[in-house]
Amino acid sequence: MRIHKKNMIRFLATATISLMMFTGCGQSKDGVAAGPEAGQSDLEYVQSKGIFVVGVTDFAPMDYRSKEEWTGFDADLAKAFAESIGVTVELTEIDWDKKTELLKNGSIDCIWNGMTMTEELQETISCSEPYLSNAQVVVMRSSEMEQYDTTEACQHLLFAVEAGSTGESLLKEMKYRYTSFSTQMEALTSVREKKADATVIDLIMAGYYTGDGQEFDDLGFNISLNDEKFCVGFRKDSDLTEKVNEFLKAAYEDGTIHSLAERYGIESAVLK
Repeated sequence: MRIHKKNMIRFLATATISLMMFTGCGQSKDGVAAGPEAGQSDLEYVQSKGIFVVGVTDFAPMDYRSKEEWTGFDADLAKAFAESIGVTVELTEIDWDKKTELLKNGSIDCIWNGMTMTEELQETISCSEPYLSNAQVVVMRSSEMEQYDTTEACQHLLFAVEAGSTGESLLKEMKYRYTSFSTQMEALTSVREKKADATVIDLIMAGYYTGDGQEFDDLGFNISLNDEKFCVGFRKDSDLTEKVNEFLKAAYEDGTIHSLAERYGIESAVLK
């Protein structure tokens, strides 16, 4: 049967639109479903696809690359949790400032990256029970620490800080000047290169990177701005939250968390 040219064009256009509508429904650009289907729980969704996608940033000793593989305290815990629910973990680097958006749209299933639990965060996502303690500290060049040894003394400094971080929130609240960067590593580098006077980062990271022989051992810290706790984040009302709470409780009881903390030098962060 011969088809008139105009009818053929009309047919192809209709078919193309239909195909676009079909492939765009509930799928990401790589063809994998982006988030649970209606009536499907997060746990069922993750187990059905066999992959637990965890959003992380380069944040040693929690998550960092070693020979192209992600490792660290949080990375190892996330791998163990994924194994406990019968799936494989996939750690993917994200823009920290967009973490909740990526979680909600199904690009990731979880945020497991030394994330500080806050009231604001709990309003937008489902947070696990706290599993480590932490603080935000002011890091600057060691040669200037004696001169700037209080928060008041630091009020005229220019800070470098990671966008979307707790450090940025604290500086905004204190009305201190700052420049935002994509990662905490970039903020640290800015201070070392004298493009900024100081940064506010996690105590765990500060202790790791400013230790003897480490990358930023010419920097130091002696001012703590708060006390805080780390949590794991999921989509609102996710049943994975309770599942990870059970896992974390067991990991404390069987010594897994204490062992990992010793391996990565963060024993002081373990909850008492």
